[in-house]
Amino acid sequence: MARIIIAEDDEIIGEIARDALVAEGHGVGLLTNGKDALAVIKQRQPDLVILDCNMPDLSGLLVLREMRNSETMCEIPVLILTGRRSERDVELAMNEGANDYMKKPFDPAELAFRVHTLLKKHANRAPAAKR
Repeated sequence: MARIIIAEDDEIIGEIARDALVAEGHGVGLLTNGKDALAVIKQRQPDLVILDCNMPDLSGLLVLREMRNSETMCEIPVLILTGRRSERDVELAMNEGANDYMKKPFDPAELAFRVHTLLKKHANRAPAAKR
């Protein structure tokens, strides 16, 4: 079981994502703005973060940038889940340090699969970093 933070300002989309991940056995916190999400991530680091790009107070990309510039949060896997659909948006998010990018509308089963894949990659990489 992983601890996952979802930052999504659309309550219905957030609940769909949360329910899909809870069904897989994960503990999931749902926040509706970037500022609160960043505060929670700093306070108790999750195993993975899912960010929407367009949120009040602090966009998902700004949260991602803060995470990647932090010594303590830079290795947390981040999946961007957004309505932004252009290739330029994907490129921008990946250049900021996103580990994966999904466009809305999304398939909850695919989200669960991608989260599983990111968690597995991160777990496999973590022991090597300790050597």
